[in-house]
Amino acid sequence: MEVREAAVDYCGGRPVSSRRYDFGMTKKIAVSLPDGLVAAARRAVDDGRAASVSAYVAAALARQVREDDVTALLAEMRAEHGTPSAEDYAWADEVLGIS
Repeated sequence: MEVREAAVDYCGGRPVSSRRYDFGMTKKIAVSLPDGLVAAARRAVDDGRAASVSAYVAAALARQVREDDVTALLAEMRAEHGTPSAEDYAWADEVLGIS
């Protein structure tokens, strides 16, 4: 299913202008998503957990970018210092209180 979200709110099925978006800081794109993901995003909006489908998708993308950045950092650290030893993991567990 293709989803096209505009910077508008919907009231009674009709678009209503919204001023909460800064068009200088966002870019409108079209993406195709599985029906189940679209339904989940719309439920999040209906439940008040997201301001819009666009906001829901943007938050998910932001989380993915952070995860990708951490993954890249860990790969760089392993390349520079090698894979952590069993002792390193034991130390980390103790410091974090999960041993």
